[in-house]
Amino acid sequence: MFLVEMFQRKTTMPTAAEALAGRTAPIDTARVHAVTGRPLKAPFPDGHRLAYFAMGRFSSAEKLFWPLDGVYVTAVGYAGGITPNPTYQELLTSLTGHTQTVMVVFDPARIGYRALLARFFEGHDPTQAMRQGNDIGTFFRSAIFAAGEDHLAEAEAARDLYQQALSSAGHSGRIVTEIAPAPPFYYAEANHQQHAARTPGGQSGLRPTGVAFPDAEAGGAASP
Repeated sequence: MFLVEMFQRKTTMPTAAEALAGRTAPIDTARVHAVTGRPLKAPFPDGHRLAYFAMGRFSSAEKLFWPLDGVYVTAVGYAGGITPNPTYQELLTSLTGHTQTVMVVFDPARIGYRALLARFFEGHDPTQAMRQGNDIGTFFRSAIFAAGEDHLAEAEAARDLYQQALSSAGHSGRIVTEIAPAPPFYYAEANHQQHAARTPGGQSGLRPTGVAFPDAEAGGAASP
Protein backbone atom coordinates (compact mmCIF):
# COMPACT_ATOMS: atom_id res chain seq x y z
CA MET A 1 0.00 0.00 0.00
CA PHE A 2 2.87 2.38 0.84
CA LEU A 3 4.51 1.81 -2.55
CA VAL A 4 1.21 2.39 -4.36
CA GLU A 5 0.70 5.67 -2.52
CA MET A 6 4.26 6.80 -3.29
CA PHE A 7 3.85 6.01 -6.98
CA GLN A 8 0.55 7.87 -7.16
CA ARG A 9 2.10 10.85 -5.41
CA LYS A 10 4.92 10.94 -7.94
CA THR A 11 2.55 10.98 -10.92
CA THR A 12 -0.28 13.09 -9.53
CA MET A 13 -0.10 16.87 -9.29
CA PRO A 14 -0.50 18.20 -5.75
CA THR A 15 -3.34 20.46 -4.75
CA ALA A 16 -2.67 23.88 -3.25
CA ALA A 17 -3.46 22.43 0.18
CA GLU A 18 -0.93 19.60 -0.32
CA ALA A 19 1.88 21.71 -1.79
CA LEU A 20 4.94 22.59 0.25
CA ALA A 21 5.09 26.13 1.59
CA GLY A 22 8.42 27.07 0.03
CA ARG A 23 10.00 30.43 0.87
CA THR A 24 9.88 34.09 -0.09
CA ALA A 25 13.59 34.48 -0.91
CA PRO A 26 15.19 32.88 -3.99
CA ILE A 27 17.59 30.04 -3.33
CA ASP A 28 21.27 30.58 -4.16
CA THR A 29 22.38 29.78 -7.68
CA ALA A 30 25.35 30.36 -9.98
CA ARG A 31 26.10 33.86 -11.22
CA VAL A 32 27.36 32.97 -14.71
CA HIS A 33 26.99 30.17 -17.25
CA ALA A 34 29.69 27.54 -16.71
CA VAL A 35 30.36 27.21 -20.45
CA THR A 36 29.86 30.69 -21.93
CA GLY A 37 30.58 32.85 -18.89
CA ARG A 38 27.48 34.92 -19.58
CA PRO A 39 25.21 36.03 -16.73
CA LEU A 40 22.37 33.65 -15.90
CA LYS A 41 20.01 36.40 -14.79
CA ALA A 42 18.57 39.53 -16.41
CA PRO A 43 19.15 42.08 -17.72
CA PHE A 44 19.74 40.35 -21.04
CA PRO A 45 20.66 42.09 -24.32
CA ASP A 46 17.95 44.21 -25.92
CA GLY A 47 15.75 42.37 -28.37
CA HIS A 48 16.41 38.93 -26.89
CA ARG A 49 13.50 36.71 -25.93
CA LEU A 50 12.92 33.89 -23.47
CA ALA A 51 11.66 30.34 -23.94
CA TYR A 52 10.99 27.67 -21.32
CA PHE A 53 11.06 23.92 -21.97
CA ALA A 54 10.54 20.91 -19.69
CA MET A 55 11.39 17.53 -21.16
CA GLY A 56 12.75 15.24 -18.45
CA ARG A 57 16.05 15.72 -16.64
CA PHE A 58 17.01 19.36 -17.02
CA SER A 59 20.70 18.51 -16.85
CA SER A 60 20.32 16.54 -20.09
CA ALA A 61 17.84 18.91 -21.72
CA GLU A 62 19.86 22.08 -21.14
CA LYS A 63 22.87 20.88 -23.13
CA LEU A 64 20.67 20.49 -26.22
CA PHE A 65 20.12 24.24 -26.37
CA TRP A 66 23.24 26.12 -25.29
CA PRO A 67 25.33 25.14 -28.39
CA LEU A 68 22.74 26.54 -30.82
CA ASP A 69 23.81 29.60 -32.78
CA GLY A 70 21.67 32.48 -31.58
CA VAL A 71 21.16 31.16 -28.05
CA TYR A 72 22.62 33.71 -25.64
CA VAL A 73 22.40 31.75 -22.39
CA THR A 74 20.58 28.85 -20.76
CA ALA A 75 19.73 28.05 -17.16
CA VAL A 76 17.82 25.34 -15.33
CA GLY A 77 15.13 25.72 -12.74
CA TYR A 78 11.64 24.93 -11.63
CA ALA A 79 8.35 26.06 -13.21
CA GLY A 80 4.73 25.10 -13.59
CA GLY A 81 3.98 24.38 -9.96
CA ILE A 82 2.78 25.93 -6.73
CA THR A 83 5.62 26.13 -4.21
CA PRO A 84 7.55 29.43 -4.37
CA ASN A 85 11.35 29.19 -4.59
CA PRO A 86 11.53 25.40 -4.14
CA THR A 87 14.70 23.41 -3.60
CA TYR A 88 15.68 20.35 -5.59
CA GLN A 89 14.99 18.08 -2.64
CA GLU A 90 11.52 19.58 -2.29
CA LEU A 91 10.91 19.02 -5.99
CA LEU A 92 11.63 15.31 -5.56
CA THR A 93 8.75 14.94 -3.12
CA SER A 94 6.29 15.70 -5.96
CA LEU A 95 4.69 18.19 -3.57
CA THR A 96 5.75 21.39 -5.35
CA GLY A 97 4.00 20.78 -8.67
CA HIS A 98 6.99 22.06 -10.65
CA THR A 99 8.71 20.35 -13.53
CA GLN A 100 12.43 20.50 -14.32
CA THR A 101 12.64 23.39 -16.76
CA VAL A 102 15.26 24.90 -19.06
CA MET A 103 15.22 28.65 -19.65
CA VAL A 104 16.58 29.66 -23.06
CA VAL A 105 17.49 33.27 -23.83
CA PHE A 106 17.84 33.73 -27.57
CA ASP A 107 18.35 36.35 -30.26
CA PRO A 108 15.38 36.09 -32.67
CA ALA A 109 17.46 37.79 -35.36
CA ARG A 110 19.72 34.72 -35.39
CA ILE A 111 17.47 31.81 -34.43
CA GLY A 112 13.69 31.49 -34.57
CA TYR A 113 11.43 30.09 -31.89
CA ARG A 114 10.46 27.34 -34.34
CA ALA A 115 14.03 26.02 -34.29
CA LEU A 116 13.92 25.81 -30.50
CA LEU A 117 10.58 24.00 -30.66
CA ALA A 118 12.08 21.54 -33.13
CA ARG A 119 14.96 20.82 -30.76
CA PHE A 120 12.45 20.34 -27.92
CA PHE A 121 10.22 17.86 -29.73
CA GLU A 122 13.10 15.92 -31.27
CA GLY A 123 15.02 15.79 -27.99
CA HIS A 124 12.59 13.69 -25.94
CA ASP A 125 9.42 11.64 -26.15
CA PRO A 126 6.50 14.06 -25.76
CA THR A 127 3.99 11.20 -25.68
CA GLN A 128 5.12 9.97 -22.25
CA ALA A 129 2.95 11.24 -19.39
CA MET A 130 4.61 12.22 -16.10
CA ARG A 131 7.82 10.48 -17.09
CA GLN A 132 10.72 10.24 -19.50
CA GLY A 133 11.95 6.69 -19.89
CA ASN A 134 12.72 5.26 -16.47
CA ASP A 135 12.47 8.69 -14.84
CA ILE A 136 8.97 8.83 -13.36
CA GLY A 137 7.30 11.77 -11.64
CA THR A 138 5.42 15.01 -12.11
CA PHE A 139 8.77 16.82 -12.20
CA PHE A 140 9.76 14.90 -15.36
CA ARG A 141 6.65 15.85 -17.35
CA SER A 142 6.83 17.45 -20.78
CA ALA A 143 5.90 21.13 -20.97
CA ILE A 144 6.32 24.29 -22.99
CA PHE A 145 5.85 27.53 -21.10
CA ALA A 146 5.35 30.28 -23.65
CA ALA A 147 6.58 33.83 -23.02
CA GLY A 148 4.02 35.63 -25.17
CA GLU A 149 0.83 34.98 -27.08
CA ASP A 150 2.76 34.54 -30.34
CA HIS A 151 4.92 31.82 -28.79
CA LEU A 152 1.87 30.14 -27.28
CA ALA A 153 0.18 29.94 -30.70
CA GLU A 154 3.34 28.68 -32.38
CA ALA A 155 3.93 26.05 -29.70
CA GLU A 156 0.41 24.70 -30.22
CA ALA A 157 0.91 24.66 -33.99
CA ALA A 158 4.27 22.90 -33.57
CA ARG A 159 2.67 20.27 -31.34
CA ASP A 160 0.05 19.52 -33.99
CA LEU A 161 2.69 19.43 -36.71
CA TYR A 162 4.88 17.02 -34.77
CA GLN A 163 1.88 14.83 -33.96
CA GLN A 164 1.31 14.48 -37.69
CA ALA A 165 4.96 13.53 -38.15
CA LEU A 166 4.75 10.94 -35.37
CA SER A 167 1.58 9.40 -36.81
CA SER A 168 3.06 9.31 -40.30
CA ALA A 169 6.11 7.51 -38.89
CA GLY A 170 3.89 4.86 -37.29
CA HIS A 171 4.26 6.11 -33.73
CA SER A 172 1.02 5.28 -31.91
CA GLY A 173 1.45 7.70 -29.01
CA ARG A 174 -0.35 11.01 -28.58
CA ILE A 175 1.54 14.10 -27.49
CA VAL A 176 0.79 14.98 -23.87
CA THR A 177 3.02 18.06 -23.64
CA GLU A 178 1.57 20.75 -21.40
CA ILE A 179 1.46 24.10 -23.22
CA ALA A 180 0.72 27.18 -21.14
CA PRO A 181 1.72 30.82 -20.62
CA ALA A 182 5.02 31.09 -18.81
CA PRO A 183 4.61 30.95 -15.01
CA PRO A 184 7.30 32.12 -12.55
CA PHE A 185 10.66 30.49 -13.18
CA TYR A 186 12.75 29.66 -10.11
CA TYR A 187 16.46 29.12 -10.71
CA ALA A 188 17.85 25.79 -9.50
CA GLU A 189 20.85 25.50 -7.23
CA ALA A 190 24.33 26.25 -8.58
CA ASN A 191 25.35 22.59 -8.77
CA HIS A 192 22.53 21.89 -11.24
CA GLN A 193 23.46 24.69 -13.65
CA GLN A 194 25.22 23.29 -16.76
CA HIS A 195 25.64 20.01 -14.90
CA ALA A 196 26.27 18.11 -18.13
CA ALA A 197 29.33 20.24 -18.91
CA ARG A 198 30.89 19.38 -15.55
CA THR A 199 29.98 15.68 -15.63
CA PRO A 200 30.45 14.54 -19.23
CA GLY A 201 29.31 11.03 -19.99
CA GLY A 202 26.49 11.06 -17.48
CA GLN A 203 23.23 9.26 -18.21
CA SER A 204 20.76 11.28 -20.24
CA GLY A 205 17.37 9.95 -19.19
CA LEU A 206 15.82 11.49 -22.31
CA ARG A 207 14.11 9.13 -24.75
CA PRO A 208 13.78 10.74 -28.20
CA THR A 209 11.34 9.13 -30.62
CA GLY A 210 13.76 9.36 -33.54
CA VAL A 211 11.15 11.21 -35.60
CA ALA A 212 12.39 14.43 -37.17
CA PHE A 213 10.46 17.65 -36.75
CA PRO A 214 9.14 18.89 -40.12
CA ASP A 215 11.06 21.85 -41.48
CA ALA A 216 9.81 25.37 -40.89
CA GLU A 217 8.46 25.70 -44.43
CA ALA A 218 6.11 22.77 -43.82
CA GLY A 219 4.47 24.57 -40.92
CA GLY A 220 4.72 28.17 -42.01
CA ALA A 221 7.26 30.87 -41.31
CA ALA A 222 9.10 30.75 -38.03
CA SER A 223 8.34 33.48 -35.53
CA PRO A 224 10.92 35.40 -33.46
